Amino acid sequence: MGQLIGRWIRGATLAPLALLTAGIAYAQEDDVAARLAALEEAVSGSASAYVDNSYLFLIGGLIVMFMAAGFCMLEAGLVRSKNAAMQATKNVTLFAVAGLMFWVVGYNMAYPAETTLMGLLGTTPGPWSGGDLSIESEDGYAPASDWFFQMVFVATAASIVSGTVAERIKIWPFLIFTAVLTAFIYPIVASWEWGGGYLDSEWGFSDFAGSTLVHSTGGWAALTGAIIIGARKGKYSGGHVNPMPGSNIPLAALGTFILWFGWFGFNGASQLAAGTAADINSVAQIFANTNMAAVGGVLAAMVTTAILYKGKLDATMIFNGAIGGLVSITAEPLAPSMGLSVLIGAVGGVLVVVSVPLLDKFKIDDVVGAIPAHLVCGIWGTMIVPLSNGDASYLGQLVGVALTGVFVVVASSVIWLALKFTLGVRPSEEDEEMGLDRAEIGLEAYPEFSNR
Repeated sequence: MGQLIGRWIRGATLAPLALLTAGIAYAQEDDVAARLAALEEAVSGSASAYVDNSYLFLIGGLIVMFMAAGFCMLEAGLVRSKNAAMQATKNVTLFAVAGLMFWVVGYNMAYPAETTLMGLLGTTPGPWSGGDLSIESEDGYAPASDWFFQMVFVATAASIVSGTVAERIKIWPFLIFTAVLTAFIYPIVASWEWGGGYLDSEWGFSDFAGSTLVHSTGGWAALTGAIIIGARKGKYSGGHVNPMPGSNIPLAALGTFILWFGWFGFNGASQLAAGTAADINSVAQIFANTNMAAVGGVLAAMVTTAILYKGKLDATMIFNGAIGGLVSITAEPLAPSMGLSVLIGAVGGVLVVVSVPLLDKFKIDDVVGAIPAHLVCGIWGTMIVPLSNGDASYLGQLVGVALTGVFVVVASSVIWLALKFTLGVRPSEEDEEMGLDRAEIGLEAYPEFSNR
């Protein structure tokens, strides 16, 4: 009987409040059966929370994983037909590379047991050391559910890079950069906040689901790559911008809707718990605010393009307005009201529209508009957090944005330049003109339109 009670007590450690209640019952009841019933009730409550928390990670992870399909469809639709198969191939393979590298080294870099260099670097690199996945964790959720949820995030940063540098990069150098980004660059940045590192401990930096840690990280890496690799052939020839329309706007629209859907898992499951009424209420609030930020982004981008382009609407700007709104709310999707969420997303939509011609002015070729949507809106979303979250400070947010930018730009530049001067990153002019579908993939997405 003593061993049975001991097992019940150990199982109830997942619910301290329930155990306290059970302990009181133990002290007040003389009847052994009553004491055991109280402990059993505590354990039952713990098991329910354990299941709910694990389901949140698993379902949220599945939804975030589907964002990979959204990025694939968006990018395949916005590149020219002669590069669509290449873009689809890159998106499938980058997800596989990201998953492998996050297991090999990335997870332990992002969530280290200890840190060094003032919390700037984790000290436990190497394959994930979560132990036996079949053993129930005392953290309140299945260990593998947490790993899976954290893993699907990492491919998002690589997808941002993929869209920006599309149509003029060879696949193997791109995948090598993806491996470094997902194994080291992204995990180190994530560790500064989510792993309890420098930004969290020293500056009180707040980034709920990754406006900076995920989206700006991918955006800075994409910006660096676009500058070092250069623009597509003919994009800025003749002293002006030469439009290169995408091959399939309906496909890009589908990608936008998939990403919009995926963001509910991205932000909602970042609550990290669903075992109490308060937690699930927070998840519901996050869903609502996330949706309304996208609404604001779409409508603001639509109005802004109509004003700037004399009544003409640009579908790609509107699609990226939705993404810009979603990125903007990601740093703090719980605290704002619905109305404020609409305004935060609307500013993101405007920023997307005005940033695109600014990039063209500096001859920075961003094929899908990922830099405005993910980098610019990621910075905006991070900096506006203190407006609704009193625990964050504008100085702390600024330090987080700046430190992330400096680190990612320097690290990415080293990798891009190393690839450029060793393997080479660009295809030949002949291959670029022919299209990477034929040059590198050997299979065309639209063979009847291969030269468009």
